[in-house]
Amino acid sequence: MRSITTFDLQYAHRFYGFQGEAQYLHGHTGQLTIEVEDSIEAGVNMVYPCNEIQKVAWNMLRNFDHALVLREDDPLLPAVLDVYEKQGIRNGHPQNKMKGPAFKTELATAYPDYRLVVTKETLTVEGMIKIVYDLLKDKLNIAKISFTSGVNAASAEFVTKNDIDRCPLCGVALNEEGVCPKCGYRKKK
Repeated sequence: MRSITTFDLQYAHRFYGFQGEAQYLHGHTGQLTIEVEDSIEAGVNMVYPCNEIQKVAWNMLRNFDHALVLREDDPLLPAVLDVYEKQGIRNGHPQNKMKGPAFKTELATAYPDYRLVVTKETLTVEGMIKIVYDLLKDKLNIAKISFTSGVNAASAEFVTKNDIDRCPLCGVALNEEGVCPKCGYRKKK
């Protein structure tokens, strides 16, 4: 069985090295759909609560929302950082409250204070799927990710492999201590 949740993301990027207008900075709205597969938890009769999938995923994905996404070799990147320095927001602005945790993976690095994500490759719909899967593969049993942006769309299916210990009362993943972060249930040892 699968639980499905969708996110809307607004971001700015460019296709560095492409011909024509795609090389200029432009904004997009994208829709990301994550399908999580697991067994039905008997106590709550559901696979995984969609609102909990959103909490887990959004913790990382909010770094992309209203952010600038550039490839690490884009010559625009140093210029952008220079402007941030000159405007006094190199280390973020106090009003920037929508920050996820900073992360650095093989595919992308998030600088939440800057509202900036730097990627290894051009951010296509296929590239976004790779980045999202890499960020969330150990936190959720992802079976499929789809991403659409404008007229571009892609999806990828994955083999689920995680054995996530979940709360029998609310279906949420237990933390490292075997405690449910939502209802406080403790797994018996």
